[in-house]
Amino acid sequence: MKNLDKLVYQAVFEENKEEKERKLRELLSQLNARGYKGYSIYPLYKKFSEKFLGFTVPAMNLRGMTYDVARRIFRVAKRLKVGAFIFEIAKSEMGYTKQDPLEYATVILSAAFKENFQGQVFIQGDHFQLNRKSFFANPEKEKEGLKKLIKEAISAQFYNIDIDASTLVELEKETVEEQQRFNYEVTAELAEYVRSLEPVGITINLGGEIGEIGGHNSTPEELRAFLNGFNRVFKGEIGLSKISVQTGTAHGGVVLPDGRVAEVALDFNVLKTLSKIAREEFGLAGAVQHGASTLPEEAFFKFPEAECVEVHLATGFQNFLYDHPALPEEFREKIYTYLKTNLKHEWKEGWTEAQFIYKTRKKGFGIFKKEWWDLPQDIKEKILSDMEELFEKIFEALNVVNTEELVKEIFS
Repeated sequence: MKNLDKLVYQAVFEENKEEKERKLRELLSQLNARGYKGYSIYPLYKKFSEKFLGFTVPAMNLRGMTYDVARRIFRVAKRLKVGAFIFEIAKSEMGYTKQDPLEYATVILSAAFKENFQGQVFIQGDHFQLNRKSFFANPEKEKEGLKKLIKEAISAQFYNIDIDASTLVELEKETVEEQQRFNYEVTAELAEYVRSLEPVGITINLGGEIGEIGGHNSTPEELRAFLNGFNRVFKGEIGLSKISVQTGTAHGGVVLPDGRVAEVALDFNVLKTLSKIAREEFGLAGAVQHGASTLPEEAFFKFPEAECVEVHLATGFQNFLYDHPALPEEFREKIYTYLKTNLKHEWKEGWTEAQFIYKTRKKGFGIFKKEWWDLPQDIKEKILSDMEELFEKIFEALNVVNTEELVKEIFS
């Protein structure tokens, strides 16, 4: 495909909404015709449900410089023969990074084509989440909003979706079953909706979640209450493949007053116990760990040991881009000044400036999206070449190196 870089750029930054969608759809269609399309990772996770395969699948959220960063991930994957990895974006991220499902999928698949990646590309909707306050004020309206996003995502070839109704857990209720009731009932309803929209021949890989990240550690009782409840309510043949649990992490990490991220005491024993219960008692692929990208490097080796099927990585990549010495200081300061001027209402009482910047700079990816994309090539090269080393370390620690043949065999 000639001038792919230009075609992607023009589609992403087209200002007319209808014309932008047309350009993205046309580009996606051309990519599909060349064999580049979204896949469901369900067949691989079905194998995981029979026995743990010895590796943990990284699910990576790309908030900025998505095309360039994705290209480097594919480049490293080719070099290390990695077949099991996921690109994802959360419902909330779509808003503040200004990347809707169609754009995100098209950019990821364009990157795969550009790097001549020959494996399956897995694109995932992360934290398709219900707002607690909005749900209890008007449940049907909140569910309809999420159904609209699900439909949009599936049409963009997001064939992996994580439904997150953990925001509806009511810890004030007396029994664990009562605490999880809204969670499993709404998850089951949305899972049925996903199944009703599946393209012929595709089983969308579905995840649920039992505990909000940042809350108390999940327990076997909560896991069993949720999955037993889901299985009672769900009307369909294939339900969930995986379950997200809380083991001590927080999204983005816990930031200290000086802007450093505090060390996290992640309980790998809890993760292993819950993963084994999910697999052995309920036939799932295992447990999923969120909020892990700010953990120290040595922690990543422990995920396969804990038989964790999937780990979600986002903020670490964001921090890498913002904190890289090659990023022009004037550009970084331009973003920070904008945040301090325009997002004052998000400055929580007691926060230092460093804490405010750390918690809000994710929004700089959407507001300054074009300027991130337009950074001089020599600057991007310095940042991205170092990023390749980061991806190598992650792939090696999670033991997904040389999974290419296994994945191709499963999908052949």
